[in-house]
Amino acid sequence: MRAVVLSGGLTHDFPATTAALSALLEEAGLDVEVHTGTDGVDSALTALPGAALFVVNALRWSMTGEQTPERYRDKAAEEGASPSPRARDALAAHLAAGGGVLGMHTAGICFDDWPGWGDTLGGAWVWGSSSHPPLGPDVSVAVTGAHPIVDGLDDFSIVDEVYSDLDMRPGVEPLLAARRPGDDTGPAQPLLWAREHGGGRVVYDALGHHVPSYEVPEHREMVRRAIGWTTRG
Repeated sequence: MRAVVLSGGLTHDFPATTAALSALLEEAGLDVEVHTGTDGVDSALTALPGAALFVVNALRWSMTGEQTPERYRDKAAEEGASPSPRARDALAAHLAAGGGVLGMHTAGICFDDWPGWGDTLGGAWVWGSSSHPPLGPDVSVAVTGAHPIVDGLDDFSIVDEVYSDLDMRPGVEPLLAARRPGDDTGPAQPLLWAREHGGGRVVYDALGHHVPSYEVPEHREMVRRAIGWTTRG
């Protein structure tokens, strides 16, 4: 079985986190194929026929939206990316064939000009309303749902970013949630969910900013289970 991985982008050590993620994919018996660069968006999506799993551990978006911070818009010419119509069709075909999708961390920011990606993932970052506090002290993460990915696992602490105020699609039920550090009364932010969509299985995990996130035993086990669930074992 093949796992097609899209990796790369700004502000994150994607080579290191993709290496950690690839090790878990290989432990699950998957042959890992990593695509990088802005050209990697289309090359990854169009490589999906016959693959068991599409993994996005990347930060690739158009970078041209009005609400996108200027520091990113200035880099749009060299770093911006938007999947071609052929690539978008390839994702729909992958799901229809029963293929899985695993979106890690910044996957929720990717492909801002493609509503179908947010519909697939189950939620999306919206510039101007979504945010995250700085990476800092331990975040207390609670298991909030019942699912094979989290069943039997305890709440845990992790140093990671808490993505907040994502645009959630109707019917998405969080399996993990956490409050923003220092905010004891605010709403808990969904950090992990799993869903069936378009004939395939999809998991989004908002954690995974850096390698230490993958070294937390509870989180590592959840990623391991997410790989198994999206590929139907």
